Amino acid sequence: MFRLLCISLVFALSPLARAAELEFDFTQLSATNWLTQFRSVVAGEGKPGQWKIVLDEIVPRTALPQVTPLPPVKTDVLAQLAQDPTDKHYPMLIYQPEVFRDFKISLRFKTVSGVKEQMAGIVFRYQDEKNYYYVRASSLGKTFRWFKVSDGVLSDPIGLPMEIPADVWHDLSVECKGTQINCRLNDTAIPTLSDPTFSLGRLGFWTKSDSVSHFADVKITYTPHVTLAQLLVKDTLVKFPRLVGVRLTGQPEKDGELKVIASSVPEELGMVADNVTQAVFNRGATFYGRDKERDIVSVTLPLRDRNGEVVAAARIEMKSFLGQTDDSILARALPVKKGMQDKVLSAKDLYE
Repeated sequence: MFRLLCISLVFALSPLARAAELEFDFTQLSATNWLTQFRSVVAGEGKPGQWKIVLDEIVPRTALPQVTPLPPVKTDVLAQLAQDPTDKHYPMLIYQPEVFRDFKISLRFKTVSGVKEQMAGIVFRYQDEKNYYYVRASSLGKTFRWFKVSDGVLSDPIGLPMEIPADVWHDLSVECKGTQINCRLNDTAIPTLSDPTFSLGRLGFWTKSDSVSHFADVKITYTPHVTLAQLLVKDTLVKFPRLVGVRLTGQPEKDGELKVIASSVPEELGMVADNVTQAVFNRGATFYGRDKERDIVSVTLPLRDRNGEVVAAARIEMKSFLGQTDDSILARALPVKKGMQDKVLSAKDLYE
């Protein structure tokens, strides 16, 4: 139910020093975008969150200071509306398309209601429901705190006591550079944290228990993360320039769907694996294909880690030639596969 308002790439110093920017526009509603861009999860106990777009009043941001404060306007904002009073109930909404390493996220939030809790926050470097960081503000508890969840175990809090009035919009930001973490609420910052547990992960919105919270003005600036899988495809095409195409399919989420994780055709990223690719991944089989219209042949092979476990399916496309057999196709593809496989120690490596 979201659409990205803009995705801009800014180049600084060199093409390698690329920075990107995301802004979420909650006024653009689309059920398709909601399903493909975000995932609702719940950590701890209780029912999933209820994430919706609602109307609320907020003062627009301006680039220049205003002599006279601008009046609030009604606009669409993101809201978490579930009111499950379970104590260890943490509804989160995770942005799926991107994994972030070094980034800064800023947003505005408002705690609207809640009997047990009135909290809102940001979850970041998210791995799964049992491994992530988050920073949150509590209007009832009058605290601003950072936490780590590792293997489902919650760390001791680090933060500050402070007044955080409900039904008021507040500015919240998180910035990560390497192991350094900076969290700021309005004009108050938690002293810089250093934690090496999670080097990268996804970003999202966080609430707790029966908190009803609103979010708006979300902006993310980041250095795009290039995974090993993407580098393998890029380097392979340079090393073997006669190849027509290369595609790697893996399982980014534990027990999740098999998806294209790197490809010479960028539009294929995120595509769900077909039956052939699933058979290669699940059974370690090898499949051959011929496309007479494009005059190409292909072979899809298992890519294995150092322990011999299948961690990806590699599809290699080549120009066809007269009298070509499956054996000759395989002979051409094996050096390509070996060049990629030698660089993969584990499945996790492909996504870092």
